[in-house]
Amino acid sequence: MKNYLSLIKFSHTIFALPFALIGFFLATTQTASTVDWLLLVKVILCMVFARSAAMAFNRYIDRDIDGKNPRTVVREIPAGVISPQSALYFIIINCLLFVGTTYLINPLCLLLSPIALAVVLGYSYTKRFTALCHFVLGVGLALAPIGAYVAVTGKFDSVIPVLYSFVVLFWVAGFDIIYALQDEDFDKSLGLHSVPATLGKRRALILSNTLHIITAGLVVWAAYLAPVLWYHWVGVALFLSLLTYQHTLVKPNDLSKVNLAFFTTNGIASAVFSFFVILDLFLR
Repeated sequence: MKNYLSLIKFSHTIFALPFALIGFFLATTQTASTVDWLLLVKVILCMVFARSAAMAFNRYIDRDIDGKNPRTVVREIPAGVISPQSALYFIIINCLLFVGTTYLINPLCLLLSPIALAVVLGYSYTKRFTALCHFVLGVGLALAPIGAYVAVTGKFDSVIPVLYSFVVLFWVAGFDIIYALQDEDFDKSLGLHSVPATLGKRRALILSNTLHIITAGLVVWAAYLAPVLWYHWVGVALFLSLLTYQHTLVKPNDLSKVNLAFFTTNGIASAVFSFFVILDLFLR
């Protein structure tokens, strides 16, 4: 179990799950319904199954590439800890569990489930032909808030969860570019595509910063569209402060704090922001 949790980087669920919770509780409060805790469990399971399938598929597809990269050669499949066949079985099981759980939620979620899987699994191929791979990853995680909203309402009827999906898209693409700085030279040597490999470290960081400025604008816009209390604005301020902070940690000639910027800072930002937004939703 420990090996499989490591394979899928289960701790990284902290990035999108809080935004799924925002989508869920936003729908609940907007429809003036009581919290359906069983439905919440189903939404969380969908997140876990889809993400587990996506991460394991990424490791499965990239196993030969990971075996050549000194940074990733210790990953479970190239290291021989988990066999490719076992990883493939794990992927199939999680895909089936994801689709099965959407069936238990509502017809629209079931109808959209193959599209969601196509996006989150398809991301693994994109760096082979486009530097826009970071944005595809962002789209995959951006399905979380709108998906959770649809799970409650069974329809698309609000612009705010869509805005939060765009927040996730630009936020994730921005910090994934920072993470990809570590592999600039390796990606070039194998003909793989990424923003750092295409633009170089300095311009990649400028693009990452620009994407996070867009993220900040969308977060503020979403707050203005709703009659929020001051709790929400505290969350906005903390989220934007952490976005800014991560850009002080990484320099083109100093990547020693990439992991701090990538995981710790963004994980805290997501959790803190969702806490204050959900608190605001229940106290309005």
